[in-house]
Amino acid sequence: MADHHPHAAGASRPGSARHTRNETPLERADRNFSELLQELRVTQTGVQILFAFLLTLAFTPRFPSLDTVQRATYVITLLLAVLAAALFTAPAAVHRSLFGRGAKPLIVTVSSRLAAVGLAVLVLALTGSVLLVVDVAVGRTDGVLAAVGTFVVCGGLWGVLPRLVGRSNGRR
Repeated sequence: MADHHPHAAGASRPGSARHTRNETPLERADRNFSELLQELRVTQTGVQILFAFLLTLAFTPRFPSLDTVQRATYVITLLLAVLAAALFTAPAAVHRSLFGRGAKPLIVTVSSRLAAVGLAVLVLALTGSVLLVVDVAVGRTDGVLAAVGTFVVCGGLWGVLPRLVGRSNGRR
């Protein structure tokens, strides 16, 4: 996610590639919220597609033949997808509730945290989806291996990579 912290000054630091922006704290909060909304549009679409896919599974002819583990994986994954969707849409509700009250920096902070938790939940929902599909299609062992791979790849790209890039740019 982009720098959504309302106190991030944007000032150049020695050895940093960041440049000073000529913006007030409220302008910065507006920009950060706009950037956050763009990021949420991408993730919301993915979550909506995943959720729709999961909803349809229960109505397929093969669903009754799922074993207990597969059904539990399905239900947990469905609920994780719902939670991710709720977390990714919550910033709109927070904004709507606090709009016009001079709380934009707070809105940005809360919304950024909701989005971060949403990404963590989405990793789990994607992992569960892969586990379920590969388990049904190929077998439990391959399903677990594919799920672990999904978790590692998403966790690496969404969690580890941004931290490494931030460090190389002189930031924590």
